Amino acid sequence: MTTVSALGAAAPGATKTAAKDDPAAAQDRFLTLLVTQMKNQDPLNPLDNAQVTSQLAQLSTVTGIDKMNATLQTLIGSYQSSQSLQAAGMIGSGVLSPGDNIALAENGALCGVQLVEPVDRFEVSIRNAAGEPVRTIAVDAAGAGTHRVLWDGKDDSGAAVAQGDYRFAVSATRAEQKVEAVPLAYGVVASVSTGADGVKLNVAGVGAVNLADIRQIL
Repeated sequence: MTTVSALGAAAPGATKTAAKDDPAAAQDRFLTLLVTQMKNQDPLNPLDNAQVTSQLAQLSTVTGIDKMNATLQTLIGSYQSSQSLQAAGMIGSGVLSPGDNIALAENGALCGVQLVEPVDRFEVSIRNAAGEPVRTIAVDAAGAGTHRVLWDGKDDSGAAVAQGDYRFAVSATRAEQKVEAVPLAYGVVASVSTGADGVKLNVAGVGAVNLADIRQIL
């Protein structure tokens, strides 16, 4: 009996809150106030028609904005659901996204470069944890877009280096002029999370990555 009474008492309050936030209810309150104002106006100083028209126009604008907001929230929800399904299908796949870390394993390491325009040459410069240069990989005549770069795990002298985490930087030139080049880190999608910031891919060795930041799926 106590539970039923509590629910019964809570329901009217919830209804009032919903009615208060309803655009139609807000419109009714506005019209009620306007009619009351017109009934009690001073006959010697009546309401200006332009003022009444302006108030009605403002009401129409507010109501339209409320409806637009509701529609946008619905679209955002549908879009996030679609993104979540798309992202879930990427679990277990290797991806390239903006980043400068490269993990060397037994069979080598992979990274990428994104070019905004064709270049005569680009270079990937790999450094160890101490910031010391380890290997420079050069690629000639590359087009605009995303390019994968494989490191065999050897330094510039041809000697194998220790497995582990390294950093790399990229540079590109065309007609001896610098061209924008973005370093891309490689990792495998481990899971997907959804929050206030949207859909995130949790990529091993890279971290949380926005779905829009994925440059290539391998």
